[in-house]
Amino acid sequence: MTLSPAPQERGESMMSIGSVLARLRDDFPDVTISKIRFLESEGLITPERAPSGYRRFNESDYQRLRFVLTAQRDRYLPLKVIREQLDAMDQEEHSRVTMLSSARGTVAPATDFGVRGGRIAREELIERTGADTGFITELMRNGLLSAGAGGFFDEDAVRLVEAAAALANYGLQTRHLRAFKVSADREAGLVGQIASPIAKGKGTGARDRADELVREIAALSVTLHTQLVKAAVRDILD
Repeated sequence: MTLSPAPQERGESMMSIGSVLARLRDDFPDVTISKIRFLESEGLITPERAPSGYRRFNESDYQRLRFVLTAQRDRYLPLKVIREQLDAMDQEEHSRVTMLSSARGTVAPATDFGVRGGRIAREELIERTGADTGFITELMRNGLLSAGAGGFFDEDAVRLVEAAAALANYGLQTRHLRAFKVSADREAGLVGQIASPIAKGKGTGARDRADELVREIAALSVTLHTQLVKAAVRDILD
């Protein structure tokens, strides 16, 4: 079996965990070294270790981190689902490398995990969603949408506005959507009771484990809510 050369032998520059953190901070201001270590402990990334024991990341490790963080932030996916997606991508890449290696005796470049991120200004939110400024104002006035530090929004806000606009096309005005907010606040209280003790626990990665639990429960609650609504509507229509 022919082994792939080490990153250093391929001419790749290696980064410390601090350097990786600095590159991620513009698009993921809340990311921490603890978060990166947590993702490593969960098997999402596998940086090399220098003889001194320090983690050394290559560009593929960095892009993989961006993929994971974006999937969590923009699609609110639990790690189990993200891991399955990464495994599928790794398998596809392995098959492609094997085919190219057999045909040309070369190794193909690593999978590009690059994704878009960043803070979103109000003007960009309007441009990306197609909503007018009055609709955005109504969502904020009814407590359905809020801006973060500096008045910026995030990717979750984009999807929220898009969903609210789609519902508005069916005749549901923003005042009708407040019922969803009340329900979400109640669910948040229940989830918080479960996740809070974990977040306050001792040990590295306690907050990250709590965040992951919240994602898992949120994904399950969405599925449950959908099934309950479908069942209730069937009863109404029957």
